[in-house]
Amino acid sequence: MSTEVWSKADLHIHSNHSDGTGSIPQIMEYAATKTDLKVIAITDHNTIEGALFAKELEDLYGIEVVIGEEVSSKEGHVLGLFITEEIEPGLSALETIRRITDQGGTAIIPHPFSAQGVYGPFGRSAFLATLSDMAFNALEVYNSVPYLGLANRLAAKVFSGGQGIAAVGGSDAHMVHSVGRGYTVFRGTTADDLRRSIDELETHAEADRGGLALALRYVRAVPQIRRLRAANWERCRVTS
Repeated sequence: MSTEVWSKADLHIHSNHSDGTGSIPQIMEYAATKTDLKVIAITDHNTIEGALFAKELEDLYGIEVVIGEEVSSKEGHVLGLFITEEIEPGLSALETIRRITDQGGTAIIPHPFSAQGVYGPFGRSAFLATLSDMAFNALEVYNSVPYLGLANRLAAKVFSGGQGIAAVGGSDAHMVHSVGRGYTVFRGTTADDLRRSIDELETHAEADRGGLALALRYVRAVPQIRRLRAANWERCRVTS
């Protein structure tokens, strides 16, 4: 019988440091007591403030935190994980990825075929054409935001497993109850194990049950999310 341990990580979470409705302590409490996640990444738009705060609390809540940022590049959003310094928005996607990897970080393309994705809803051919040039580490093939079903299916379709990139999943949570709805399965239990698993291309994406209840929560939360996005416009916007 195998003794290998596989764990769950949510690599895409927003707090009220950008356009999420939950505070860092609320997110940490929920992840620690309402999910079986071993690792979470706080990835606010164009800031690591929330992630740094969460990192300080990881021992208190018993869940490991990866410092991350969802960077607004000219072409769309890019996730940087395991970083130590903020990446400025408004750069090309290629330069954004380079800034992440120059820090020793992990570059992920989230919701690649969404309206705010690097490739956009009709970018399948562009994905295949630029794959060797972009040099990112992983593709988010599942994102739990309810209206991204079509984009998820396209991401899963273009990912073949032989492209030298890892497949990951995340919740893209903008409210606390969404944390852990989409996640990455990795070999091991720690953040270091997660990183190694991504590097070795052995991760995969899975989804928790959310269905109609999660969709309805999103509908109710949209006005608050929009207000937060407006209040933090300089932080959340995609710079052209």
